[in-house]
Amino acid sequence: MHEKPRRPSLELLRLFEVAARHGSFTLAASELGISQPAISQQVQRLEKQLGVRLFDRIHRGLTLTEDGRLLLGHVQSALALLDEGLELLSANAAHETLNVATDFAFATYRLIPTLHLFHAANPGINVNLVTGYRGMKGIETDIDVAVAFGDGQVKNGESRLLFNEEVFPVCSPALRQSLQGESTSQALARLPLLRLKAASGHQWCDWPQLFRALGIREAPASGLSSFDNYPLLIQASIAGQGVAIGWRYLVDGLLEQGLLVRLGEHNHVTSFGYYIVRPERKRRSRLAQRFIDWLEGVDKVGQDTG
Repeated sequence: MHEKPRRPSLELLRLFEVAARHGSFTLAASELGISQPAISQQVQRLEKQLGVRLFDRIHRGLTLTEDGRLLLGHVQSALALLDEGLELLSANAAHETLNVATDFAFATYRLIPTLHLFHAANPGINVNLVTGYRGMKGIETDIDVAVAFGDGQVKNGESRLLFNEEVFPVCSPALRQSLQGESTSQALARLPLLRLKAASGHQWCDWPQLFRALGIREAPASGLSSFDNYPLLIQASIAGQGVAIGWRYLVDGLLEQGLLVRLGEHNHVTSFGYYIVRPERKRRSRLAQRFIDWLEGVDKVGQDTG
């Protein structure tokens, strides 16, 4: 009769899942707040207990063995069930908290103006907004749902397109009135342009790309005013300080209020957009799914009427 292998501790299995998810002991150590040698030692301990090799150590990281891939699938399923069970235990509490990560632009112009509708339909759920989040990589473990700009490629999770990147020049009504019959090309060549500085790896539409899409041969003027925060850039445009690139579904409300106006009628649609991202371990979260269903419903109404 074969002796059953000793059952590893939950702590070891969680540690293995983090290391496998990152493909790196160093990144796993950073997430867990422990040293890289400690991660390596604990993985070796787990491998010894199970009697199998879980990782192949390669030059710049780790790759799972066949046994490691088999174990990872079961561990992630088990952890998801455990997380779901813990959520159910707290279901009788007066309020539950959903951690939603996104960037300042989406939070300011798309989420906050409509979030009261979610609270009205779900009075027992608190939404904790984590802003300043950029990109589709490296979602923190406590995040339930992220709304991120990018190409939809995400590791250890799933993404669904919310809306495409669709852009056009916008400015204040007073600035447009000063054009005196100039064409869009002439106006953009003369007026100050406001630029959003891209973080590392970001690929949102910039002025050179928009100029090409609009058929403007001249390059954008040098010395553009730069911002690292889209709401600040938009406020500068509302104040008449220059022309901004407006994202449809973000500046729609400002156009309706007359705070901004379009400069020209041409829209440029890129291959990027805003995606709803759910981390792998949160795929069964009922709170996350409730928020996603609401968000997609709100934005479908916005796109149908836009």
